[in-house]
Amino acid sequence: MSDVKRRSVGRPAGATKASGGHSQSLVRGLTLLEYLSASPLGLALSELADMADLAPSTTHRLLQALQSQGFVTQESEQGLWRIDVKTFRIGNSFLEARDVVALSRPFLRRLTAETGETANLGIREGATAVFLAQHESPQMMRMITRLGSRAPLHASGVGKALLAWMSEDERTELLKGYDLARVTENTLHQTGELLTEMATIRTQGFACDREEHAVGLHCVAACIHDEHGTPLAAISVSGPMARIPEERLLALGALVRTIADEITLQLGGQLPR
Repeated sequence: MSDVKRRSVGRPAGATKASGGHSQSLVRGLTLLEYLSASPLGLALSELADMADLAPSTTHRLLQALQSQGFVTQESEQGLWRIDVKTFRIGNSFLEARDVVALSRPFLRRLTAETGETANLGIREGATAVFLAQHESPQMMRMITRLGSRAPLHASGVGKALLAWMSEDERTELLKGYDLARVTENTLHQTGELLTEMATIRTQGFACDREEHAVGLHCVAACIHDEHGTPLAAISVSGPMARIPEERLLALGALVRTIADEITLQLGGQLPR
């Protein structure tokens, strides 16, 4: 590719100089990633410096920091810089989340139609569950979760479902520095009782939240699995205890598990054994 074509990409949309309140180095590094992601054949140091309006020495320092973390790489022959595997993984995780959200929406509507309660979908990000989609109950009194909001893994139905189906090594590593803080009086806050709960979830195929995240609220959740059988997301049904007493909680759990399995199969995922 000619020098002109490589540089015709221009400044990525939204790329601006760092402003007050932001880390200048972080913003500059992300800007370099944007330029590299738009140039699959790679860019020379001088081109990147010119495009980002930075000194070559500053650009090189930022690239070295990104390279040390696996976000960019430099080919030895021409010295061009390209995005590396970690950047790809981050982008790929977004695409996976977007795909599962789009495919799951009709299933969430079906869950609400069959149960009369609010249906949610969430994914794991670090030690929290993040809610990405919802279909609200038509009931006057209903559970509503703001999209993008988070809940601790140990104190929510979606979170516990995701936690239960993580590999044992991954779960053990996550729990090493995990604060099992109480959200309500019913929150599981001892490691032993949480691990016992994980075994129960894997046996019955769904997680129950009995006022562990919000007083007066019951929830059941089940995992959606990827092609390797690892948890990709989880769906749930939530509502007030008055409409979801203990006996209905278990019945809803079986329904949520069945629908989660249907989504898994539609995504080409592998059901857990």
